[in-house]
Amino acid sequence: MQVLTRTSIWKVVHGSSRDMKRRRRRRGVNDFKKKVEEDDDAAPKNQSVALIIGVTGIVGNGLAEILPLVDTPGGPWKVYGVARRPRPIWQSDHQIEYLQCDVLNNAETIEKLSTLTDVTHIFYVAWASKPTEAENCIVNGTMLRNVLKAVIPNAPNLQHICLQTGRKHYLGSFESWGKVRPHDPPLHEDLPRLNSLNFYYTLEDVLFDEVHKKEGLTWSVHRPGAIFGFSPACLLNMVGTLSAYATICKYEGLPLMFPGSRSGNGDVFKWKHLWKVLAEQFEIENYGFEEDDEKRLSLAEMMKNKGPVWDKIVREKGLVPTNWRRLQSGGLLICFSEGKYSWIP
Repeated sequence: MQVLTRTSIWKVVHGSSRDMKRRRRRRGVNDFKKKVEEDDDAAPKNQSVALIIGVTGIVGNGLAEILPLVDTPGGPWKVYGVARRPRPIWQSDHQIEYLQCDVLNNAETIEKLSTLTDVTHIFYVAWASKPTEAENCIVNGTMLRNVLKAVIPNAPNLQHICLQTGRKHYLGSFESWGKVRPHDPPLHEDLPRLNSLNFYYTLEDVLFDEVHKKEGLTWSVHRPGAIFGFSPACLLNMVGTLSAYATICKYEGLPLMFPGSRSGNGDVFKWKHLWKVLAEQFEIENYGFEEDDEKRLSLAEMMKNKGPVWDKIVREKGLVPTNWRRLQSGGLLICFSEGKYSWIP
């Protein structure tokens, strides 16, 4: 059996190294160099076609930036990006075909996504937040199922579906915190589900149900903890929240104190490493951690009345006006300020 590697692909396209030497001698060095330059200048062909559901989020935006690049594995990718709102200005330079579509609407999803017959990979990185976890399960499950039902039967070259969920798979939903005991760290993929409603479980069940309807279709589920990236449209943008907090501290001359516990997933990630980087980035010399839990800073309390300060900073620095409340990423502030579990970042 021949293993398909970069070397074997090169040999298929250009011949063996012995053939290359013969051709080089035959054409001469100058002709060979000219041929290489022509090959480099040729327009790249799309090898893979991505459909990103949730393209304006942190992960979706990152994928939209990276996949079209020539040096991306399988690239340059052709990319369809789907989001419920119109294409934002800050994403206008991405090399993607933007589709405004509410995937909760089945008819609209079928109309707009069933025509994407060249899709090879689906990246599902969208989610909707509702008042209760029961509603989260219904709405998010419906969204994913609508997408898969619209695309799978109509994309003959579809190879893989990538679903992103998160660490609440092991901790439980926000609604269940304090009611259901989470798994102890370190967390690993074969841990059983918690005995509580969780829309992440619903998404997995929908994925498993639909993927079996196409032979050879593969899947993967990714459960990250904290994700750092850029997206003004993300509901839980941790780096945005922490950067806004650091900006306030810098502006008012306050110490940059970490508002949570020190570790993430066991020994894999520790907040003291990031906190030093954050402080250096904002040129804050006075930073650290509060050892006494009773004296630990409540980030939600600290940030709730800082809207006027933020507006002043925006005016003075010529920043793009951004709603202060959107920068606070409510769920993350709860996690930080209440310290539900000692090891949660």
